Amino acid sequence: MARSKNCKYAIKFSHFLLTLESQMTITKISSPTKEVKIGFEEPFVIIGERINPTGRKLLAEEMKADDFSRVESDAIDQVRAGAHMLDVNAGIPLADEPALLAKAIKVVQSVTDAPLAIDSSIVAALEAGLAVYQGKPLVNSVTGEEDRLESVLPLVAKYDAAVVAISNDETGISEDPDVRFEVAKKIVERAADHGISHENVVVDPLVMPIGAINSAGKQIMHLVSRLKDELKVNTTCGASNVSFGLPNRNGINAAFLTMAIASGMTSAITSPLHEEVMQAVLGANVMMGNDPDCTNWISRFRVEAENGSNENRSRRSKRRRRR
Repeated sequence: MARSKNCKYAIKFSHFLLTLESQMTITKISSPTKEVKIGFEEPFVIIGERINPTGRKLLAEEMKADDFSRVESDAIDQVRAGAHMLDVNAGIPLADEPALLAKAIKVVQSVTDAPLAIDSSIVAALEAGLAVYQGKPLVNSVTGEEDRLESVLPLVAKYDAAVVAISNDETGISEDPDVRFEVAKKIVERAADHGISHENVVVDPLVMPIGAINSAGKQIMHLVSRLKDELKVNTTCGASNVSFGLPNRNGINAAFLTMAIASGMTSAITSPLHEEVMQAVLGANVMMGNDPDCTNWISRFRVEAENGSNENRSRRSKRRRRR
């Protein structure tokens, strides 16, 4: 009887340790003066998406012409709106992407202390960005394809970076979330072979458009929970993918992020310039216990309320003077 009871206690303690290990998985990304922690017990991390010339013709033309003024303003505006990190992409057809990406990173780091995600599908561009980056960046990204694993992971290890692991491989993107889980597991294991711990792998489970795949939301919630509980890795996503093709996209994005955070997602690449999305994330932080005493919520919205009251008083005063 005593042995049976001890066995039960041992099982419970083992489960507690596993739970604790999961909770303590923290991915640290840094600039020279600032560190951002991505983790299950940390506030949700917003990675600003706007420094990306894809679909932004004017930005692409300016960057090709060595005009980075819009890159500077995008960086400043996103941080001011609440982004904790910034994604930097310089993918422009027929341009020297390695040189452009390195320049963009230098420019952004000159105007903000927010840590960066270095975003490119070209390995030479990733290396150029890593070579000039000051701090510990997040490399965006590696997939489960063999050539990508063998070209990107050594770079991540060489520069002591963290990496986004995208859950697709040579077979493409599976609609089966369990297949995507196996791809993520493969990447985490291969990263370990290169000396990259699971704390430095942030999995992107690939968000599908809910307008095209009715189960896309439930798939992500299921997959994020498995990634947290079984692989103990942090997660991220391109949040706006879920609302592609739908009206009122920010409403869908906000609902998605709230539920994803409750399922264990710890970061997202999205725009902080949409108030609905930021309110959803800040509110989810409160509900998940990751904003003690509601400090961040109160700080943001009390200031906005006070500013609104001051503006109203100013208008009333002007009306009285006109009379």
